[in-house]
Amino acid sequence: MPEGHTIHRLAEDYAARLTGDVTATSPQGKFSDAAALISGTPLATTEAHGKHLFLGFTPDTWVHIHLGLFGKVALGSAPAPPPTDTIRLRLTTDTGFADLRGPTTCALVTDDEKRAVHARLGPDPLRPDADPALAYARIRRSRTTIAALLMDQKVIAGVGNVYRAEVLFRHRIDPYRPGRDITAAEWDALWTDLVALMREGVRTNRIDTVRPEHTPEAMGRPPRVDDHGGEVYVYRRADRPCHLCGTPVRTADLAARNLFWCPTCQTP
Repeated sequence: MPEGHTIHRLAEDYAARLTGDVTATSPQGKFSDAAALISGTPLATTEAHGKHLFLGFTPDTWVHIHLGLFGKVALGSAPAPPPTDTIRLRLTTDTGFADLRGPTTCALVTDDEKRAVHARLGPDPLRPDADPALAYARIRRSRTTIAALLMDQKVIAGVGNVYRAEVLFRHRIDPYRPGRDITAAEWDALWTDLVALMREGVRTNRIDTVRPEHTPEAMGRPPRVDDHGGEVYVYRRADRPCHLCGTPVRTADLAARNLFWCPTCQTP
């Protein structure tokens, strides 16, 4: 599932690609009626909150998108290629096109319905209106592990499995520590780091989490070869030596997702 930086990047890309009046169609047919209601109007604004994308058209009319596990967006310059019947929503203008396939959610919503989505999400490190104190208020009262809390979109929105594993490693925090044992200073450092890492993810459209002194060039090690791209400390590096101490990286199932950590660098 894409992490929050990808959705914020998509919001920027939709706005950049689609200028002028939009022609909206649903070659798949599942969004045809809604597409007809927005066709012929401009894309006025785009917005992201966590893993949710909102495309704003006429007043009180938004397309709410959640990619889920299988959703994908293809963007390009005009003219658009011939459509296929896997496209849930195609938006085209004189300048470009955007094809949405396989989302968990693709719905036409009102302002009130959009506000309801925001209300159930935690603060997003990439949003200027985010209040990290709201997330910490939940974390410091919880006996749930910090690793699980970071993935709970009601606590903090946009953090996924990669950022979760990497930010905990960067701050030497045992992923199994209860939220209530995370100090205010530790939370401030985690949040500040997430903001910086995820902003860089939006800029480069990939996740890189290693510090300059731990890059392949600095350490004389081979670069990471992985379909997810980016240089990381522990994510998807199970049984490989930790870049810092050489201990094999461990993995375990936590809340139906694979957790990765270094048992030496992240001691309980």
